[in-house]
Amino acid sequence: MSRVTLSLESAQQEIQRFKKQSAQTFEVFEKLSDAQIGFMPRDALTEIEGVTLFKYQGRNKTSEAIPVLVVYALVNRPEMVDLHRGRSFVESLVAKGYEVYLIDWGHASTDNTTLSLEDYVVRYLDFCVDFLREYLARERVSLLGVCQGGTFSICYASLFPNKVESLITAVTPVDFHTSDDMLSHLLRQIDIENLAEASGDLSGNFLNTLFLCLKPYRLMQQKYIRFIERINDSDALNTFFSMEKWIFDSPVIPPRVSEEFVENFYQGNKLIKGNLFIGGREVETQNLTMPILNVMASDDHLVPAAASQALAFIAPNSAYTEYSIPGGHVGIFVTLSANSILADKVDTWLRSLGFAK
Repeated sequence: MSRVTLSLESAQQEIQRFKKQSAQTFEVFEKLSDAQIGFMPRDALTEIEGVTLFKYQGRNKTSEAIPVLVVYALVNRPEMVDLHRGRSFVESLVAKGYEVYLIDWGHASTDNTTLSLEDYVVRYLDFCVDFLREYLARERVSLLGVCQGGTFSICYASLFPNKVESLITAVTPVDFHTSDDMLSHLLRQIDIENLAEASGDLSGNFLNTLFLCLKPYRLMQQKYIRFIERINDSDALNTFFSMEKWIFDSPVIPPRVSEEFVENFYQGNKLIKGNLFIGGREVETQNLTMPILNVMASDDHLVPAAASQALAFIAPNSAYTEYSIPGGHVGIFVTLSANSILADKVDTWLRSLGFAK
């Protein structure tokens, strides 16, 4: 390995440059509280116990616009799919003529200790789907589930196949026991019930810290070094602040639904084993006969590709398509190139089914 030599003068210049950039961070970080996330205008259509169904406003509405319902995870706020102008997956879909709807799970109260998988999948998600079916005068709607929201969507489509026209899953865990799933290896060793009882709730901030610890240098040190290096890049700063605000604006997660999700999926892997029950009803994945698009991120440390690809083995129909996009778990929604690829892939796939004109 060749040695890198640096003259004393060059070293001094580099140190001074870094010190100057570091000094700027104090002034720049004062703007963090002013960061805005979620810029696309939207209207609240209905609400149930703090869960709100939103419709994003489009620019070029037509009678042929295809509706898509985004189902997000509980861990973070759903604004990640609408971070800011130019880095918004919602913006990209709306620009292509889609009607985009989104379920906002809201901020659960710490008093909501009994909310379960049945509440989120069978009550709240079904309530929103039924509202849209009536609102749109359609028998079925297309679901686009993200991460845990994708797992919810798979369960819902298995329980209510006659209400789902097509199913799109993005960075969605299906097989929770793949060898390269670091999060699963960790959660399988945790007594989630005792943890929830000790903490009173499992806040998104607690889980975010857990996620960050999976890649501590990259997610807790390297990004701040890169931030300093790009201190004069306004677009990079805007994205950095938006991401920081999104990461640390995490809702409380009711302990019961957290316990059930970890025990049924991460520990029991019941979606693959075929013994998953929600609200006393068996989740029968042989009902997944609707067209399915499964999108993965090539550099996803939270949901490895193999964990998502397992959907192909539990979906009985040949109308299954999968696609891998370069980027990370969040990056495929917010980076400029990956965002465009994701929106283009969803659009092309739906058009191939004849759903879009």
